[in-house]
Amino acid sequence: MNDLKPVYRADTLDLAGLRMDELQDKWGEKYPVVIDSWRRNWDRLTTYFRYDKSIRKLIYTTNTIEGFHRQVRKVTKTKGAFTSDMALLKLIYLAHKNIKKKWTMPLANWGTTAQKLAIWFPGRMVLDLQ
Repeated sequence: MNDLKPVYRADTLDLAGLRMDELQDKWGEKYPVVIDSWRRNWDRLTTYFRYDKSIRKLIYTTNTIEGFHRQVRKVTKTKGAFTSDMALLKLIYLAHKNIKKKWTMPLANWGTTAQKLAIWFPGRMVLDLQ
């Protein structure tokens, strides 16, 4: 549903509310349960608006995660069964090592975003400034 993007990509929480109203006008009759769920959980779903726009983009962008899952599925789908959970974990670990080698493109404006994350989460996001 591409009509949801204006809601979570809005510049402000107030604008997101307006975009949600537009979404409800367009899709409310066809998907009343979904719209009602968004309305009931609005406070929880929109907590990320307290962060800077660059941090919010990290939160709602899933391309990297989806790409990682696709690569792991590619490795695991050809196996019929695993002898143990540890065998599966080892395969995923090795796949991760190979996938990580291909991650060469840095995130846009990562330096600024990393600094903001370090401010928001002191002690959890330690920057190496040397």
